[in-house]
Amino acid sequence: MKDEAEGKPCKVIVVTSGKGGVGKTTSAGAIAAGLAKRGKKTVVIDFDVGLRNLDMIMGVERRVVFDFINVIHGDAKLKQALIRDKRLENLAILPTSQTRDKDALTTEGVKAVLDELREEFDYIICDSPAGIERGALMAMHFADEAVIVTNPEVSSVRDSDRVLGLLNSKTARAEDGQEIKAQVLITRHDQQRIDTGEMMTVEDVLEILAIPLLGIIPESKAVLRASNLGMPVVLDEPSAASRAYESAVARLDGEDLEVKVESDRPRGFMGRLFGRSA
Repeated sequence: MKDEAEGKPCKVIVVTSGKGGVGKTTSAGAIAAGLAKRGKKTVVIDFDVGLRNLDMIMGVERRVVFDFINVIHGDAKLKQALIRDKRLENLAILPTSQTRDKDALTTEGVKAVLDELREEFDYIICDSPAGIERGALMAMHFADEAVIVTNPEVSSVRDSDRVLGLLNSKTARAEDGQEIKAQVLITRHDQQRIDTGEMMTVEDVLEILAIPLLGIIPESKAVLRASNLGMPVVLDEPSAASRAYESAVARLDGEDLEVKVESDRPRGFMGRLFGRSA
């Protein structure tokens, strides 16, 4: 198995959210690219069957020939469907189908693909569709850890809390009596809107979800620019968002770093410091 000599087996991490439009796929791509930049062999899988946006975020949409569903149903080998990133040698993308529905995902099929990927990669990042239907349940079922992506808004945080309940009840680890380590990634953080009461504070989000803070991603034009370029934001020109994602990735990879609130605005750049929960 990959990394066996180091005693570090492959880790499956689901990037999920209850609510759509919170930056989940952007975050999955940024996390995968960030891990690859750190020298970790990483693959990111699109579980959003029928919509398929990950390939566009990663800039490989024109290279898709076979997909995740083709592999599950035996129409293609895994190596035929995997797309190797041209910018990062340690990164691969497994796109999904635009023409099938989420019932095409089977527990046995997903397990077989993950088992094969575990032999080659250090990290498997599962980009979950929003919500709690079949695609989301399949994305989280075999996860070792979870990144809960949420905006600092009541509806987003409430939906994320429900997803946490599913992680602790509807996954393979839950069935074995184990917990999935979950951390929250707060996206679209805007201190000005928080100060005027339009958004929740970080402390309020953490109080409701009661899980460790992985990182805080500021509202930034760099995120939209990178998406339009088909480039993970961690590969775009330096910005507060790219720095925040890189720091979050470092924590995900085991580093103990404080969480800084950053902004591209001239004032208040360093922001406040939050001690990271253990």
